[in-house]
Amino acid sequence: MSRLDDIPSSPGKFKIDKSSYFNRLRFQPSLTKFAFISFFLLCLISLLFLRSPPSVNSSQSDPSRRSLRTFTYGGAAWEKRIRASARTRTSVTVLVTGAAGFVGTHVSSALKRRGDGVIGLDNFNDYYDPSLKRARQALLERSGVFIVEGDINDVELLRKLFKIVTFTHVMHLAAQAGVRYAMENPSSYVHSNIAGLVNLLEVCKAANPQPAIVWASSSSVYGLNTKVPFSEKDRTDQPASLYAATKKAGEEIAHTYNHIYGLSLTGLRFFTVYGPWGRPDMAYFFFTKDILKGKSISIFESANHGTVARDFTYIDDIVKGCLGALDTAEKSTGSGGKKRGPAQLRVFNLGNTSPVPVSDLVSILERQLKVKAKRNVIKMPRNGDVPFTHANISLAQREFGYKPTTDLQTGLKKFVRWYLSYYAGEKKAAAR
Repeated sequence: MSRLDDIPSSPGKFKIDKSSYFNRLRFQPSLTKFAFISFFLLCLISLLFLRSPPSVNSSQSDPSRRSLRTFTYGGAAWEKRIRASARTRTSVTVLVTGAAGFVGTHVSSALKRRGDGVIGLDNFNDYYDPSLKRARQALLERSGVFIVEGDINDVELLRKLFKIVTFTHVMHLAAQAGVRYAMENPSSYVHSNIAGLVNLLEVCKAANPQPAIVWASSSSVYGLNTKVPFSEKDRTDQPASLYAATKKAGEEIAHTYNHIYGLSLTGLRFFTVYGPWGRPDMAYFFFTKDILKGKSISIFESANHGTVARDFTYIDDIVKGCLGALDTAEKSTGSGGKKRGPAQLRVFNLGNTSPVPVSDLVSILERQLKVKAKRNVIKMPRNGDVPFTHANISLAQREFGYKPTTDLQTGLKKFVRWYLSYYAGEKKAAAR
């Protein structure tokens, strides 16, 4: 099985004794000094080149290099749409980042249905088919949710949104997802999952009042742990992929902003989320696609022919967890960047507590699609995937009554029904 979940591997570190280095350098011949200066200038030029706006082609192939200037925003009509979307029948107004994403769409819709004010933010990058994100955007617009097209690394845009709307909460779901893609484009993970998170927290800390923040971490932070089920108390310092390492870094960054600036922060470790409007890079999604096309599908097995299993969690259960976390989030204690007192800092597992072998998932899809899959069982490669995930959800149950109710067979039935309807409609539109 490929791209099953999002999990970690951190980069190496090295140290240089700068004082002794420069003392030695001071006594080197002028030729050595010249070489050092030339090297320094070369590095500086390279840095400036990397920071320069990319061409259109490079921005399309590397989401981390999207030029912020490609987004247009502002004006009276634009601000009017934001204010209309932010209208609330409750006292809650939420900025949802990654609103055109899988979880972001469902969470935004649920918030709006219950009367909260919702503003979405998404950069519609091409990590997977942007047309699916546009279809989700249209779905949200029909329910009254406006998605601002922009990047979380655009600090000026974030400041402008906070100036127009007084957000009580931020649901931060924007991220570069996927385990395997990190091997192709590692910079996109640093750009979105680390730099983007810091930019958002910087704007939130300076806001007055500061919003409470709920954000998406990942079950991948448990990495190579062998103790199951995974508990929030378990160690998370053995990431198996770069993706997981960036999510673990995000948790440490959250701790820092909570400690220094009084931001209320709640991290949610999602366990293999699936369902209608899902991500095409997830196994259940492209298994469905390939089974229907008669293509063979690769199913991973772990060492010694071991079973690969996942704690598949249906999207509606994840949404309930997100709203429960948001509703129990306490107010931030800072104001304008200054901490006034201790602030809430939490992390929760949101899973289904019932790991299912991937081979069983394929069997369920075969029954739902009424097509026999062409299975190709292969050894799990060293690409960041892990053999199993299993969530202990007792903390979320105790704190906000989180209780998943959808088993994999029921959830996949709903997904398949949506998949066949969505792509049948797409074919009809193309034939016109």
